[in-house]
Amino acid sequence: MSARIWSRNINDERVDRIMIKVAVLGATGYAGIELVRLLSRHPEVSLELLGSKSFAGEKISDVYQNFRTILDKECEEADVEAAAKCDVAFTALPHGASKTVIPALLDAGLKVIDLSGDYRYDDVKVYEEWYNEPHSSPELLKESVYGLCELHREKIRGARLIGNPGCYTTCSILGATPLLAKGIADDKNIIIDAKSGVTGAGRSLALQTHFCECTENSKAYKVATHRHTSEIEQELSNVAGKPIMLSFTPHLIPQKRGILATIYMNLAKDITADELQKVYEDYYKDEYFVRVMPKGKLPETKHVAGSNFVDIGIVKDERLNRVVVVSALDNIVKGAAGQAVQNMNLMFGLDEKTGLDFAGFYL
Repeated sequence: MSARIWSRNINDERVDRIMIKVAVLGATGYAGIELVRLLSRHPEVSLELLGSKSFAGEKISDVYQNFRTILDKECEEADVEAAAKCDVAFTALPHGASKTVIPALLDAGLKVIDLSGDYRYDDVKVYEEWYNEPHSSPELLKESVYGLCELHREKIRGARLIGNPGCYTTCSILGATPLLAKGIADDKNIIIDAKSGVTGAGRSLALQTHFCECTENSKAYKVATHRHTSEIEQELSNVAGKPIMLSFTPHLIPQKRGILATIYMNLAKDITADELQKVYEDYYKDEYFVRVMPKGKLPETKHVAGSNFVDIGIVKDERLNRVVVVSALDNIVKGAAGQAVQNMNLMFGLDEKTGLDFAGFYL
């Protein structure tokens, strides 16, 4: 791995460290700029390239003035040759655009963490069915790793291409996994009702995300057709060891950040509420970024906003012998940029908490 040597004096002693050279392609979208924010404070990273077609030639601190005096690096209309000097590229590009540049980035020797849906699938037919377009590099799906660290940590460590999961999917998969992994819940009739803040729609202008359209309004959209349905089904099928189909309904709510997923699953075993609580506590006991709520408490989006944490709460519906799981995360941190940094940490042999070990905003 080529990397810049960074030196500083600590207690009058010179300390040399190898810095990971990073390119962010699509640096000025919401996920991209959150990546820049996290990477700019990462102790093992040198931000070498900020790629942006829309703002090429402008300082990132002029585009996003919260970076004034923190990061004044100029954006570039990046190409593969410009990125080739780096160790890893984060591609925060629109769905469909990533797969046009990633093969060349890999050929140039970079590791790639892709925040689009282009490399999240095990089966190219599933991708093409849900994205309604052919995949230009289906051979890479055989080696790309689904970057949900809590499920695929060891594969991520040795990967050169990561399909970074989406926000709805991370929240839903982590909420449902323990019950399916242990065979406690029925794998039929799973219902996921999820709400997202408006940043989940990205920064591009669209009527449905204008202030007057969003404020004081909540709505369901893409009912029974949302692409993330297939992603959730893929990963939960792998967990359960059998094909799973489920109902997934997303909603847009009038807040900037956050995903709240409410998951309904019928119980397949006779189990008490206390035992259900212990199943989750045991399953995630070694996962720093998954916080299982105490019995009787449920997650709220304000408790995870700005952080890389996922909060999960469990309730047993005694009347219907059903479990209701509520999970919450920040859609542009654990649901995008933070998870991408967590993946990078694993790929480069760092403690996966590096640069991410902080509380959320709350307010």
